[in-house]
Amino acid sequence: MRLSLSVTGSALALLVAFGSLAISPAEAARPHRAHPAQEAPEQDEGVPDTAPTSKSDTTLTQLGGTEDTIIAIINSVPLTRRDVDNRERLFVLSTGLPLSQDVLDRMRPQIMRQLIDERLRTQEILSRHINISPEQIAAAIEGIERRNGMEPHALRNKLAQDGVSLTTLIDQIRVQIGWMQVLRQELGAKSRMTSQEISQRQEALRRQEGRAEYLISEIFVPVADPRHSESELKFTETIIQELRNGAPFPIVAAQFSQAQSALDGGSMGWTQEDSLDPEVVAIVKQMPEGAISNPIKVAGGYVIATVSGKRIIGHQPGTLLDTRQAFLPFSTQLNPQAPTDQQRQTLEKAVHLTQTVRSCEELAAANKQLGEVRPSNPGELQLERLNPQMQQILGSLPIGKPTRPLVSAEGIDILMVCGKKTKNFADRTPSEIADQLLNERVEQTAQQLDRDLHRKAVIEYRAKP
Repeated sequence: MRLSLSVTGSALALLVAFGSLAISPAEAARPHRAHPAQEAPEQDEGVPDTAPTSKSDTTLTQLGGTEDTIIAIINSVPLTRRDVDNRERLFVLSTGLPLSQDVLDRMRPQIMRQLIDERLRTQEILSRHINISPEQIAAAIEGIERRNGMEPHALRNKLAQDGVSLTTLIDQIRVQIGWMQVLRQELGAKSRMTSQEISQRQEALRRQEGRAEYLISEIFVPVADPRHSESELKFTETIIQELRNGAPFPIVAAQFSQAQSALDGGSMGWTQEDSLDPEVVAIVKQMPEGAISNPIKVAGGYVIATVSGKRIIGHQPGTLLDTRQAFLPFSTQLNPQAPTDQQRQTLEKAVHLTQTVRSCEELAAANKQLGEVRPSNPGELQLERLNPQMQQILGSLPIGKPTRPLVSAEGIDILMVCGKKTKNFADRTPSEIADQLLNERVEQTAQQLDRDLHRKAVIEYRAKP
């Protein structure tokens, strides 16, 4: 199952990897179980307490301030206005957009519903004696910082600077890791795909050759009562407007989508028409790549869709690049009109590097000497999926020759192509097919379990969020 999203581009877009996108597959899949009564492991000074909160610890009284007002009680566990405010601040910070108070007010009921879902999931995690260790939380936060080129503890400082409690992010990470372990338990042996199931899907794909499939991402907003969906529709329209204003789709999906694909920033990967709701198929057929759909009414709620690619099943030739990179970081953000001495020296060093390195091995070694702020091997890249500027730079670059220094606000990148090969990207390996089958199975299991938790829950509403 896809549980992480590699982060490229500017680290200043703060943490495209917020929340679920911070978790690597190894971190999410690693089981950690302990009885709640066990003594918690000693905390590292830099990591807040991550042990799940007990009911007795969370029994709050109203202190008179609005932030401590109890909005709802979920199976005896309170949800306060402070919880909603903190999640709201986290969303504003992660989008990087100046959101008006009117927009935030329209989002608030959905944020509250999301937090209620997380409370229910947390209670299920506790009931199964699943413990999320401080080490797992710390590793997830370190992963955010590493993938965004940040120094250790820089994330804590950035959140504090913007008035966001680090606990807000930790709570999201804890629930996501724990929920994946719940789903693993629930699936049991069904999480392993048999060779027969893989063969059946391969045969089904062969029968669909010549038909369209889509590289699609989604945000699913559930509707609690189909007879009264005005609130959810209004929220969906608000989200669409912010996406069209520039809010990053993966961040919004991670924060608000109630589909399991939220764990991958809304990405569903390459998806055939038969796997989509008919209402969604009718829209995506007409959508240009990169567009944001209007609200799509489906069974159970609304879908917001965006399409990153379209292809014919069985036919998608392309070029795969094996690359290496060296990254020279700036100590402060670059102001092109007033570069600092350190930034000028960094540029001189980068120019010298492009003149002296002669192989991918030498460029990787130089990147390690620079601290490997970004990985020396960013992995294989499909040329056709890169932005037009990078396609032009790398498409014509001879193998073994470095690019010119590529300057951004955070530092200078130097890339080198180590190898090129053509590939039919429509071909699916057995492991890719197994991943798709597992995604579908996990989605079905998660939806059923969420419905069961809501059906059994006792939720008392006290005040408006």
